[in-house]
Amino acid sequence: MEFASTLLEGHGSLVDHLAECQRCQERVLALVDRSPKPSPSRVAEILPWPDAPEVDYGPAIDAAERCLRAHARALDVERTAAPGHLAELLEHPPERREMLMRHHSRFQTWGLLEHLVERVREQTFQSPPAAMSLARLALELAGCLDADYYGAERIDDLRGRIWGFTGNARRVASDLAGAEQAFATAAGFLRTGTGDPLERALLLDLRASLLRDQRRLDAAKHLLLRALRIYRDVGETHRAGRVLINLSTLHEHAGTPELAIPVLQEALTLIDACREPRLLLSAQHNLITNLAEAGRFMEAHGLFIQARPLYARFSDAWTQNRRHWVAGKIAHGLGQAREAEAHLRAAREGFTGEQATFDTALVSFDLAALYVAQGRTAELKEIAGEVLAIFVSGQVHREALAALSYLRQAAAAEQASLEVVASVAAYFKRLRYDPGLPFLPFKI
Repeated sequence: MEFASTLLEGHGSLVDHLAECQRCQERVLALVDRSPKPSPSRVAEILPWPDAPEVDYGPAIDAAERCLRAHARALDVERTAAPGHLAELLEHPPERREMLMRHHSRFQTWGLLEHLVERVREQTFQSPPAAMSLARLALELAGCLDADYYGAERIDDLRGRIWGFTGNARRVASDLAGAEQAFATAAGFLRTGTGDPLERALLLDLRASLLRDQRRLDAAKHLLLRALRIYRDVGETHRAGRVLINLSTLHEHAGTPELAIPVLQEALTLIDACREPRLLLSAQHNLITNLAEAGRFMEAHGLFIQARPLYARFSDAWTQNRRHWVAGKIAHGLGQAREAEAHLRAAREGFTGEQATFDTALVSFDLAALYVAQGRTAELKEIAGEVLAIFVSGQVHREALAALSYLRQAAAAEQASLEVVASVAAYFKRLRYDPGLPFLPFKI
């Protein structure tokens, strides 16, 4: 006891000494190094690894599979019923549609929301106001879904998609500032969503169209290439084809239609016609138009004949007006003046009904070129005056009016050559996408 007491009393001074004396530290470390170490096998004997408990995961896996199958069956039922439920909703005025959705569970389904979002996309080019109205309805429906059942993150994915299509509809309606806001909102919802790369690629594709219309062509190309890489990485060849169509329009806007041709030809090898026949028509129509713009009229004519059944499937005014327009271009290029005039007049009448001002002007210039080639001065003067009147009644900057006035004066003086008409037409094609472009008159 006395020795222990003495040891305890000296413990503090011993520790202090070891903390200061380097020689004693080295001796202690040497003693530690010479101490026997148990071998790994000995450690295993001392501390044996416990046997893994026998767990049967089969029932849990079976239960998860049953749950997934039940969800899949329920989703199939929702998707089957969706067209009928949407038709029922659209029979009512807008304010009543929202009330019905909030109070009747048959409308509060993922299948109906998917179907409604797809209708928003389809309506974008046919009627941007209708697309935006449907998008508002879709956002209301998204707020009515059961987040616990469908998943809050997945619902945010669809909200992001809805806002993306809203932005695209606003872009088509020339509300570029509103489109920018909608795309920013869409990006916010995708950040709180599942992180699905396909949703991100879709938004990149849509926003690239806005950048293109803002003449930010390099930035638009960058976004499209990112979207294309995502789709190719995940094997989504159909969507990759859609991006290539969008990529081809950058060449059209830059005034180089011949560069768009190989891009569209590649897109046609990727598009699934059964999955999205209108996209196939869009690619074929754009290819035919670019071939005609590049002066390759025989190739354009052959493809146009092949595309006739597909054109016939879509009887909406937007499609048929553009069918008449490209048919008129091809006929004019092949020297079929009477047929060209009939198609171009039909397209011009349709565009006037759509209130598509720039398209009306551009098809009018095609008619003007036809009249110049035939020496029909009176018709040329008439059409020049009509186009000028259309633009005077709208909000068009003075450079555009100067170009139209120049054409009218040339027609009145019977000095409107094919070169004059072509120069004004080329200016308006560029003006559509570059509103600040100055007009430089062709020297007569």
